[in-house]
Amino acid sequence: MKVTRLAMPFALLATPLWAAELATGAQIADTITGNTVQGSMDSSGAYTEFYQSDGTIRAESYTGAWSIEGDTMCFDYGEGPAECWGLKIDGETVTWIKDGEDLGTGTVLPGNPNGY
Repeated sequence: MKVTRLAMPFALLATPLWAAELATGAQIADTITGNTVQGSMDSSGAYTEFYQSDGTIRAESYTGAWSIEGDTMCFDYGEGPAECWGLKIDGETVTWIKDGEDLGTGTVLPGNPNGY
């Protein structure tokens, strides 16, 4: 029993504490629907988007469509096929995951504070 107690802290250290699970489709929908996400993507920089409950994306200078497919959030901006992303959700913080890599982050803001 004593060996088990001593080994436990080392076993916990071997498991990365930062390895958050990807959100489910239901968690994504609950977090995103009717809210704004503001953040930055590695490939395109800063963004602020409002995700209407009807699947419309509204931003300052463009619109698009969003949907949940399985446990991913998909985006269609009318320029090619839709792209789907996994999300890690930690309170108001989201991390956008593509092909297993963290490629952007954002903060969920309640409602549509920018009036898009």
